[in-house]
Amino acid sequence: AIYEYGGKVLTPRDTLTDFHLNGPKMKISGTVFKRDGKTPASSVIIYLYHTDQNGIYPKKGNEKGWGRRHGFLRGWAKTDKDGKYEFFTLKPAAYPSRNVPAHVHITIKEPGLSEYYIDAIYFEDDPYLTSSERNNRKNRGGSGIISLVKNKNGLLECKRDIILGMNIPDYLEK
Repeated sequence: AIYEYGGKVLTPRDTLTDFHLNGPKMKISGTVFKRDGKTPASSVIIYLYHTDQNGIYPKKGNEKGWGRRHGFLRGWAKTDKDGKYEFFTLKPAAYPSRNVPAHVHITIKEPGLSEYYIDAIYFEDDPYLTSSERNNRKNRGGSGIISLVKNKNGLLECKRDIILGMNIPDYLEK
């Protein structure tokens, strides 16, 4: 799925198709660091996808490839020279009829390495984010549990920094 951006030129910022709809508008941003956790990593592709306001992966009916599974609420960004990225979207909802916290899936593609997933973004105040769920996280790429802060314009903002290779099994073999 990380390669399905087609001919789109990737930049550090992407706006998903739902951002202009009604709902809690959200900005996900952060810095991607090399394995040392300090040096910014440039040219890293970040792919994310999530559910809509009803907790489903919405489809238009013409999806191809991974879009048939992930739906159309997905985006791609490529970190800048300072390792920065940002996505604008609506806050997803939890799956209907399941006690799974609302979340945003993330996959990473570093230059010269195979892609790998990192811990999904979970929201600190989600009622389904139990202590058991918190304790079972692998912290792939660092902690994905984030707090949302509403800015003066009403935009929910969160920061998800990523450390490349952190807690990724067989990282350098990928």
